[in-house]
Amino acid sequence: MSRNTLKTFTLLAFLGGLLVLIGQLLGGLGGAVVGLAIGLALVGESYWCSDRIAIRAARATPLTESEAPDLHSIVRDLAHRAGIPTPRIYLSPASQPNAFATGRNEHHAVVAVTRGLLERLTPDEVRGVLAHEMAHIANRDILIGSVAAAIATGISMIANLAAFSAMFGGDDDEHSPGPVAVLVAALVAPIAASLLQLALSRSREFEADRVGARLVGDGAPLASALAKLEVTARRTPMAINPAQSSQYIVNPLAGSGQSLSHLFLTHPPTAQRIARLQAFSPSSLPSQDEGEHVGR
Repeated sequence: MSRNTLKTFTLLAFLGGLLVLIGQLLGGLGGAVVGLAIGLALVGESYWCSDRIAIRAARATPLTESEAPDLHSIVRDLAHRAGIPTPRIYLSPASQPNAFATGRNEHHAVVAVTRGLLERLTPDEVRGVLAHEMAHIANRDILIGSVAAAIATGISMIANLAAFSAMFGGDDDEHSPGPVAVLVAALVAPIAASLLQLALSRSREFEADRVGARLVGDGAPLASALAKLEVTARRTPMAINPAQSSQYIVNPLAGSGQSLSHLFLTHPPTAQRIARLQAFSPSSLPSQDEGEHVGR
């Protein structure tokens, strides 16, 4: 079993158990059964529809080769270098420069870029960003991120409903949890889910930076792109669901300050990522997870 497969199973088990616990707190054994059913439904949807969920959240549309021939050429070349099928390309109308990859595997992968990315970055920087996203696909990170985002979204929705129920009504049964317990569960659940997302995201982003730099033979283009993306993200936060933010190459909500939960969805410090890329050497040895192709 690969390390990323083990991470996926761990993630599903933790978040599924969290849903069961929430259900039990809200409604005893019956609530636990409901939580389990919701968890199974969310896992199924996040697996089969992960690309559509992320694309819909980004309001992205397909970008044809006739509309962006150079971009398609770059993606094809990088996919070939990474030893993966060429992913579909989508364009988000967001003015913030950013990008993400999603899908249940490399045969159903999608790479989405924002309009701001194409307008504000140089061709070499765009290539560096796309190499990072190809690395996510080759490393099989995209399923982990998509499942985590989808289930975290579901947990947040359930927690919000629980908090609303505790504040404006609820069951008077003496065996049902009190409003304070429900409010605590509603607060802790999304934070716990987000912390696990963060733990997975940090290692994935560092590795995707490294493999992406190897694909282009130079860490400088991606380092330069990250510096621009970080500055712009802080000035122009993107209007997306916070649970989806961990999929992007830099945190699109870095400058929003809308809620404390955003702190748990931040990426590794961009300065650290840039420093590692600046120290990159094309002769760097592959990691223990890599096999015949880059990132395998």
